[in-house]
Amino acid sequence: MKVLLPVLSAVVATGLGLGQARAQEHDHHGAAALGDVNFPVSCTPAAQEKFNTTVALLYSFYWEEIDRAIADVLAADPTCAMAYWAKAVASIDNALGSPPTPKQEQQGWDAVQQAKRLGGRTPRERDYIDAVALVFKDHASMPFAQRAKAYENALAQLHARYPDDTEATILYAFWLQVTADRNDQTYAQQLRSAKLLEPLFPRQPNHPGIAHFLIHAYDFPAIAAQGVAAAERYAAIAPDSPHALHMPSHIFSRVGRWQDSIATNTRSRAASHSDRDVYHATDYLVYASLQLARDAEARRWVEFVDTTKPNEETRQIAYAGAAIPARYALERGDWKTAATLALHPTPAQFNWSPFPEGEAVNAYARGLGAARSGDAAAAKVELARLAALRAAMVAQKKAYWIEQADIQAGAISAWIARAEGRNDEALQLMRETADREDRTEEHIMMPGRVLPVREMLGDLLLQLEQPAQARAVFAQSLVNDPNRLHSLYGVAQAAERAGDRRAAKAAYARLLAQADAASERGELAHARRFVGHRR
Repeated sequence: MKVLLPVLSAVVATGLGLGQARAQEHDHHGAAALGDVNFPVSCTPAAQEKFNTTVALLYSFYWEEIDRAIADVLAADPTCAMAYWAKAVASIDNALGSPPTPKQEQQGWDAVQQAKRLGGRTPRERDYIDAVALVFKDHASMPFAQRAKAYENALAQLHARYPDDTEATILYAFWLQVTADRNDQTYAQQLRSAKLLEPLFPRQPNHPGIAHFLIHAYDFPAIAAQGVAAAERYAAIAPDSPHALHMPSHIFSRVGRWQDSIATNTRSRAASHSDRDVYHATDYLVYASLQLARDAEARRWVEFVDTTKPNEETRQIAYAGAAIPARYALERGDWKTAATLALHPTPAQFNWSPFPEGEAVNAYARGLGAARSGDAAAAKVELARLAALRAAMVAQKKAYWIEQADIQAGAISAWIARAEGRNDEALQLMRETADREDRTEEHIMMPGRVLPVREMLGDLLLQLEQPAQARAVFAQSLVNDPNRLHSLYGVAQAAERAGDRRAAKAAYARLLAQADAASERGELAHARRFVGHRR
């Protein structure tokens, strides 16, 4: 069944500030296209249609509309227990990014109790309710990972018990991704998930959950190419879901399709109702724009961060708020600006303490900027700040981000060693840190690393007059992060310094083909001179 959501309002966020975007909010009539979902339940026919809409919203993480959609189901059938099942599922939020908050867990448990009080009318409905209850049962005392594994096992049983229920298959496939070890570079569970979803895709090409969760399954550089078909399809399936418009860029960023990432995030940003979605899409816009040397466009989004006070406090806003100005300075090699970056939103506007991983991006950028500017003392101050933020991550049990903080500290330490003339130590540190980073995966919040350490290893090798090694390192960096502009420049520069003019000319030509012809960046001016281009 094609799902059309009656739309009460839409936020058009095309300007620089959220205040301007909110001022453009307007009422209009119509229906939002969310894809085709048919999730049979035993509620009334009127409630069934509205329940399909609710599930379509769940599949596209359209959290802002969920409560209203559930209310519509209950208005049509106050005894529909599965409406509360949907509320419980929504309370999990996007568990790929982080566990639900204590508040969300309590809301989910309350919804489970409501569903059980009403009682599912069929064994299948009761199985769905019993399964999601495992996410929230004992949430105050049992670690989320343990509850998540119990839910995975229950969904596996649901999938086995109802083999013709594609919704059970889709939910199970997604949860395999949630419980997967994101640093397992065999991608075993993600590929198991994709194996469940791939046969469904041609049979249900307009199902939002299938396309969405295939993108997440393949959201790793080594396997991202397998997600291109889903990425090219998802925005057309659910064009009125801001998240559906954004998600294709997870694959586009992994494979280096920068124009496509800009296009889909521009649409997502304009459609977004929440500050966290706006900031997240903006980070992707900045990253892609910088890979095309569209620095004026990127600067526009830095100004947005500098001048905006968000209406909510989330990890997406913390990460993007720190990353956007950091990317703008670091990608352009503006080390002095990087060394003095302030936090935006400011601490007066935003409580950073729950998000040390976000503030760590600011410390990382400042540390790199100081060290690359030759100010080892200032870099050491940021290294100490990063250590304090790491301690906060330990207290908050954020294992992934602790590892990232150690990687950030390693990169800063390598550049400090270089600034102090300890070149052999700098090279050893940078190699070890690059290897360490390569053993981890990018978080789903990241369009890309703020600066890949392997790329920095290439820069260091060039500084130390080792162009042949640098060329190989930059080439490997491009395998990890295809079409990164600075790595393309690094390959060309290394070939030139090694005396391989033919390879250098080809590499510079590739760089110029990707970059904005109007860009004033110094490396592009050098490339034009080398290949004989005239502007």
